Amino acid sequence: MAGPTTMRLSSLLALLRPALPLILGLSLGCSLSLLRVSWIQGEGEDPCVEAVGEPGGPQNPDSRTQLDQSDEDFKPRIVPYYRDPNKPYKKVLRTRYIQTELGSRERLLVAVLTSRATLSTLAVAVNRTVAHHFPRLLYFTGQRGARAPAGMQVVSHGDERPAWLMSETLRHLHTHFGADYDWFFIMQDDTYVQAPRLAALAGHLSINQDLYLGRAEEFIGAGEQARYCHGGFGYLLSRSLLLRLRPHLDGCRGDILSARPDEWLGRCLIDSLGIGCVSQHQGQQYRSFELAKNRDPEKEGSSAFLSAFAVHPVSEGTLMYRLHKRFSALELERAYSEIEQLQAQIRNLTALTPEGEAGLSWPVGLPAPFTPHSRFEVLGWDYFTEQHTFSCADGAPKCPLQGASRADVGDAVETALEQLNRRYQPRLRFQKQQLLNGYRRFDPARGMEYTLDLLLECVTQRGHRRALARRVSLLRPLSRVEILPMPYVTEATRVQLVLPLLVAEAAAALAFLEAFAASVLEPREHALLTLLLVYGPREGGRGAPDPFLGVKAAAAELERRYPGTRLAWLAVRAEAPSQVRLMDVVSKKHPVDTLFFLTTVWTRPGPEVLNRCRMNAISGWQAFFPVHFQEFNPALSPQRSPPGPPGAGPDPPSPPGADPSRGAPVGGRFDRQASAEGCFYNADYLAARARLAGELAGQEEEEALEGLEVMDVFLRFSGLHLFRAVEPGLVQKFSLRDCNPRLSEELYHRCRLSNLEGLGGRAQLAMALFEQEQANST
Repeated sequence: MAGPTTMRLSSLLALLRPALPLILGLSLGCSLSLLRVSWIQGEGEDPCVEAVGEPGGPQNPDSRTQLDQSDEDFKPRIVPYYRDPNKPYKKVLRTRYIQTELGSRERLLVAVLTSRATLSTLAVAVNRTVAHHFPRLLYFTGQRGARAPAGMQVVSHGDERPAWLMSETLRHLHTHFGADYDWFFIMQDDTYVQAPRLAALAGHLSINQDLYLGRAEEFIGAGEQARYCHGGFGYLLSRSLLLRLRPHLDGCRGDILSARPDEWLGRCLIDSLGIGCVSQHQGQQYRSFELAKNRDPEKEGSSAFLSAFAVHPVSEGTLMYRLHKRFSALELERAYSEIEQLQAQIRNLTALTPEGEAGLSWPVGLPAPFTPHSRFEVLGWDYFTEQHTFSCADGAPKCPLQGASRADVGDAVETALEQLNRRYQPRLRFQKQQLLNGYRRFDPARGMEYTLDLLLECVTQRGHRRALARRVSLLRPLSRVEILPMPYVTEATRVQLVLPLLVAEAAAALAFLEAFAASVLEPREHALLTLLLVYGPREGGRGAPDPFLGVKAAAAELERRYPGTRLAWLAVRAEAPSQVRLMDVVSKKHPVDTLFFLTTVWTRPGPEVLNRCRMNAISGWQAFFPVHFQEFNPALSPQRSPPGPPGAGPDPPSPPGADPSRGAPVGGRFDRQASAEGCFYNADYLAARARLAGELAGQEEEEALEGLEVMDVFLRFSGLHLFRAVEPGLVQKFSLRDCNPRLSEELYHRCRLSNLEGLGGRAQLAMALFEQEQANST
């Protein structure tokens, strides 16, 4: 009996032996899991679970979460959002830049001490050499009522005593800029500053220390610890030091006598705060160079000169420009050297990549050309010659090459010749005979690309000449992106909407007024509306019914529904109403600082559109004409259905910002032919209108007004920037506009083209024609 039993056990163990590791692993894992659960239960429940499961806590998705700090943990507490319906809605005004809202500061402000004799010479030279490198550059003088040169901000103190001038300069910096900048650099106008190095120095220093950094000099008869910074070479003051020094300025001005402002400041800092000048801090050394009299900057090659932050003294403006030329050439050579080193490193590393040398783009170190994924993304080339371009803004097949475009082409050809001569000299020398063909395109990932077919004359060292045709490729890469200085604007400006209404548009005006009430009057937007009612020659006369009676009644109803609201209307009579003539009527009824938003009856301006109008229309600087989104004809562009099964074709495009709650949207396009909407200030319009009247007189002006819109007036008779951009917030339903044949041929053509292009997309129009041909054939 034992024998068969033993055999069965052996066979069973043989079957289970492959699964023994799995069984042991499961047993060990379950045991460790049970042991860990017991430990967690012994420590208590998770405080986060208690906070989430707080009894009576609201489960409002719009609620806010705050953090209450206890002794050990942060426990979230749910605070429901509640708005009192009895209190009026107050719009929160946000700052233009997030930097202002966060309290961030600029890095460096430069103050230049000048005088009556050097304000128009040395100070101007300083401004031309370094002003574009610093966020703000101020000039301080003791001359009373000093006239500031163009492009310079001059502060006049009215007293040329050195100590008094320095004291008032520090007081002005503290009062007006103490909360906006981390570092203040004070220099004289006979000092040349290497601006990029100074900016880099300020960027490497910590802003949390009291620092007085410059070229340290000893006081006469004082100890080695008592040092001041020589004003001729400039010095840095930290913001924290300026804040501490401000209460002691009056006392120092009365107690310390000194003929030099830099010595006076040094003694004030030592006596009041016990802080002296240092030339080195946190491993950063302030290097300066004293320029000898009649010394040529081009021949100066010492290490102290080449590494200097400041050079002093500079006796005249021409010497300042020569120093700037010398240091700019040194910086350019250093930049080219670094580029060559980086390109060599890229070539060495590219050989180790999977693509090998085939993955190396040209020029080395710049992004590869844009790769289109469909035929709609292909970047086209523009063809040009030395006299003409074959890609014109007005759609003409050929137009003269002139202005900035001609200068751009000439610069590209000269650069190509320069590079060829640099590569092949002295063996060969090239001279241009003719530009055979030229192509260029803008690649948003790289810059402007050029391909030039040049007919060259090649001259050897022995004087042999030969004509050669060569193709060269060039790239003007995108450089560092900089923010253009723009005047400051806010979202608190009141917008005056102007709505011209023809008799044919009276019925559609009722829908506009309802939409205006919902999007502007209900949220209490800071905006007003003026209705410009345009009667025909035989409309609205005596005994005839008023075609705008319903519009006037709807406007009165809105005034009753929203107390304090005033909807003004003006009545004019015109046979062929011109947009400019209608705007002339409205412009005379409003102050010059009014911000106009010229709109149409099909436009639905909302809060976001009004805010972009306020931000993009800048008085004396820029006018804004948005491009609205026009929906296609619903009969040709059916509404989108719910997503189909996998493999179905893509849905037609929908308007940007379409609201799904209003039904399935239809496709559309941005109507570039229409320019009826615009944002501009009344003063800018009056200036452009006056210039139009000055250049055109009599009958010529009358004919011009018939063929111009307001955007054309700003474009042709104003020096303002004209900002034309798509506006996704302006979505218009499909409608065929009435094109008045009495207007100019150009305006009538644009109106007709807008109607035709707004019928539908190419695929939809092709399908409609196909269906029509199928129906006709049957």
